Amino acid sequence: MTITITIPSSTADSGTWQVLRNSIGIPAMHMQLLHTDRVIMFDRTDFGSSNLTLPNGMCRRFSKSKAFVDCTAHSIEYDVATNEFRGLFLESEVWCSSASVMADGMLVQTGGFGKGERKVRTYIPCSNSTCAWKEIDGGMNVKRWYATNHVLPDGRQIIIGGDQQFNYEFFPKSSNDKETYDLPFLLQTHDKYAQNNLYPFVFLNVDGNLFIFANNRAILFNYKNNTIVRTYPIISDGGNPRCYPSTGSAVLLPLKNLESQNIEAEVVICGGAPIGSWQKTKEGQFWEGLTTCAKIKITDPKAMWEMENMPRGRVMNDMVMLPNGNVLIINGASLGVAGWDQGVNPILNPFLYKPDNKSGSRFEVLNPSTISRMYHSSCVLLRDGRVIVGGSNPHMYYDYQTPFYPTQLSLEAFSPPYLDPIFAPLRAKILEPTPQTNIKYGAYFNMTFQVNGTLVKDSVRVTMLAPPFNTHSFSMNQRLLVLTTSEVIPTLNSTYKFNVTAPTSSILAPSGFYILFVVHQEIPSEGVWIRISD
Repeated sequence: MTITITIPSSTADSGTWQVLRNSIGIPAMHMQLLHTDRVIMFDRTDFGSSNLTLPNGMCRRFSKSKAFVDCTAHSIEYDVATNEFRGLFLESEVWCSSASVMADGMLVQTGGFGKGERKVRTYIPCSNSTCAWKEIDGGMNVKRWYATNHVLPDGRQIIIGGDQQFNYEFFPKSSNDKETYDLPFLLQTHDKYAQNNLYPFVFLNVDGNLFIFANNRAILFNYKNNTIVRTYPIISDGGNPRCYPSTGSAVLLPLKNLESQNIEAEVVICGGAPIGSWQKTKEGQFWEGLTTCAKIKITDPKAMWEMENMPRGRVMNDMVMLPNGNVLIINGASLGVAGWDQGVNPILNPFLYKPDNKSGSRFEVLNPSTISRMYHSSCVLLRDGRVIVGGSNPHMYYDYQTPFYPTQLSLEAFSPPYLDPIFAPLRAKILEPTPQTNIKYGAYFNMTFQVNGTLVKDSVRVTMLAPPFNTHSFSMNQRLLVLTTSEVIPTLNSTYKFNVTAPTSSILAPSGFYILFVVHQEIPSEGVWIRISD
């Protein structure tokens, strides 16, 4: 079944698409950018053979049948600079799993399905194409499928929830936190028919507590002593669900004024599906996704949700934080929910959300792709400002022939409006700090950049992005900070310099690798990798 809804072309004004590869061999269900400018992507291992043969004669014996041997890859490492990729060997099942990057740059990936549901897998980045997945048996205390990970100020990851798991645990485990800790909030927000609290939205607040949103409710949670600090109001649209499978998405808006005693933090949640949508898709009825975005200032003692409407209803949409503080809403469908063949009518146009604009003027509709990105799509922001988009496999197994949203092996790049060549004279080039510079909390560091066009001093900002792990329409650990700077001083040859103050603590910016950008008149530079630590 397909229903066509067309957004008038007069509203689609900017942004460009490029197909990077017609096939990367696998549908990219999960995606993470590493500080080597390589992107790890993976699918699942029990769909049968992919279209990419593993190197060096490697094979995986399918656990349910000794007669079936799979010599194809279900994970790749994609090199942004060369547009090349290589297959990676995965033994256990990673379907609908979760991950985040540790302070040293190592990707830690947790859970999955079947015999993979208690596994931990690690990937240490390298630049010589020798790095590979390593798997740890029993790394999780319990089965984790559809869980959410977040990096903590002390360097650990917290892994929250999952299918039938109303609890959380940590990785790595110390002598003080080997247990699994109950979180009744997850049981209270669980719908036994629609499971609307899978992949809960989790953000580290500026007070060190965690904002956790599940189904249609949110709490501020002290994970150190397992207590709820506060309960937020239910979103004021009738309590419609936003988490999987009624899949919307969420972002923590840029953190600003980092030297203030009262830093504000806001969360925006967009899209989802009306109550009852999941059940109706089983009857062949596909309801329109939610048109609403809900924003809340989670640091406000009297916090209330502010509602506004997107240009269209949307489900299975991703929300990507851009270097200039705007949000790209991309991928997904207009009807149905997440799940096997439970969503129809792809929305090909990204929406641009500008949080600093007044309500009613925050959205722009951008130019469309020609490729449907439905269930099991993924996307991440690259250091050069593009967003790469892959995946889409809404069927039980690989299906390349169906006219209804075939399994996608392609990889695209979307260039947001700020990459239009007309803005090239405004785009800064960072000269200092050099890539991979180590920065200490609260320290001052020098920044030097060039701009070929006329510089407007008051329109220069420095932002710092933690690249997230993306799957199932949520980017785990996504975080953008606007840093404090001194006055911009001109030097020679269209070069400028100033001082930048690093975030003051790991609560604001957990230790690890970030991408640093100079933003001039809303046009971001190409970013450079830095590492922040004590």
